Amino acid sequence: MVPALLLDAEAVTALVGDAVAAPSMHNAQPWLFRHQRGSNTLLLRMDASRTLPAEDPSGRGLHVGCGAALFNLRVAAAHGGREATTTLLPDPADPELLAVVTLVPQTASQGDLAALHPAVHRRHSSRRPFTGEQIPATVLDGLCGAARAEGVRLVFPDAWHAQTILELAQDARALEAASPETLEEVARWTSRAAPGEGIPADAFGPPAQDGRAVVRDFAASPQPAGSSAVFERAPCLALLGTREDGPLDWLLAGQGLQRVLLQATLDGLAATLNSQALEWPELRWAVRDPLSSMGHVQMLLRFGYGPEGPATPRRPVSEVLTTV
Repeated sequence: MVPALLLDAEAVTALVGDAVAAPSMHNAQPWLFRHQRGSNTLLLRMDASRTLPAEDPSGRGLHVGCGAALFNLRVAAAHGGREATTTLLPDPADPELLAVVTLVPQTASQGDLAALHPAVHRRHSSRRPFTGEQIPATVLDGLCGAARAEGVRLVFPDAWHAQTILELAQDARALEAASPETLEEVARWTSRAAPGEGIPADAFGPPAQDGRAVVRDFAASPQPAGSSAVFERAPCLALLGTREDGPLDWLLAGQGLQRVLLQATLDGLAATLNSQALEWPELRWAVRDPLSSMGHVQMLLRFGYGPEGPATPRRPVSEVLTTV
């Protein structure tokens, strides 16, 4: 076997720099990385200071975001000629340790992962209207295959259930508007976000003219007249989910989500992520497609052709990476 080249500081910084390009709920970036000098192992830990207790009390969204960062790390490793062997939740006594990743020389082709690397920093969530142009079935099938490759499922609900999801999104907005704790938390990560984190105003997107869109309205106050927009009447919606619903499943969902998003980016699609209806237990069960065998929905997505979203800020690698 070819001996592994030990990771130096430059290589570790590049790997983590790619990892943190992943999406996370409200761009809270709830991840921390640890590298021991003289080793090829990286630890992924949750950053417990970046939880969202009002909207994500179980930590489901946090784990999904960290899973997406883990997938980016795997893609970056493949791009650099390495293979990432990953152990999820290795220590039951330390639930904040989410993964141990050891980089070894490639023993088999990692070309499918390496091919996704150009999309890592191109992928941005778009909250603007799409054209409504139909996406070819072959492209949609490819996205489903990307999810399956990570052990999760992506399904596209029929027109009837898609309309139900639009109604549930409206219900979620009403519940949020009546929850001071939720509104305070959203403000913390939008209008009052610190530099390098959260969702800036230029990434909000316009509110839907008729209120029927699976695009979260982050504006804290009514928008000026004429600022709303008409969104596609029949959006291409998708549900990403897992059979079970625990921390391991959430990490798998995050990896599957990111694989789908990177593939969609390479396919020329724009994508919106929305977990708003999933944050309310009384709505989450109804989001699930009754015609599928999916047990638990972990993310609602919207795909289409349209403008790419702007880049959102990221914390410097020096803030999330510790080398000992």
